[in-house]
Amino acid sequence: MEQKKKCQWCRDGAWLEKYHDEVWGLPEHDDHKLFGWLLMEAMSCGLSWVLMLKKQRIFEACFADFDYDKVAAFNDTDVERILNTEGMIRSKSKIEAMIANARTFVAIRGEFGSFDAYIWRFSEGKMLVYPAHQQKRAVSNDVSVAVAKDLKKRRFKYLGPVIVYSYLQAIGIINDHEAQCYRYDQVIKHAEVEIRIEAPSHISDS
Repeated sequence: MEQKKKCQWCRDGAWLEKYHDEVWGLPEHDDHKLFGWLLMEAMSCGLSWVLMLKKQRIFEACFADFDYDKVAAFNDTDVERILNTEGMIRSKSKIEAMIANARTFVAIRGEFGSFDAYIWRFSEGKMLVYPAHQQKRAVSNDVSVAVAKDLKKRRFKYLGPVIVYSYLQAIGIINDHEAQCYRYDQVIKHAEVEIRIEAPSHISDS
């Protein structure tokens, strides 16, 4: 049987490949899942994404299965409980930031009706495809900069332009699958697509 062609970055035969095959780039509109991936991206600041995937079940246990309403109501007792959870990343500042982020997430839902409506408005509900990314990988762009700026204004933490870019890739706002990857055509069927020309300053040499 011929092997499916996949993005080069995911070919570890384990955590990254499963994430690539099942999640990455597929348009996500469920607020529960949008919050879960946002929390994990924020927790990944300074750490590897593989580590986040390995600890996903621990994050779910610590943060009420990513129930944003419950996490928004966490207090100092919950912070201590999370800090003492086996296998958890023991960063009090990050844990407190995730709780603060949950409260802001809930506030955005109150303002826009859903976080989905808020985050997808940055692409006008479309999946963005950048042909230039097929030659050179991007780590941030004008969209992630705009989203990160707005998130910061709303007092989200640990969500700069690079991490936000990764988040936008994950939830399907940006389709950065390699054109020869079997998932490129699969995910593109799930949204209206807009082709955009990328500013060179946002493209990595790697």
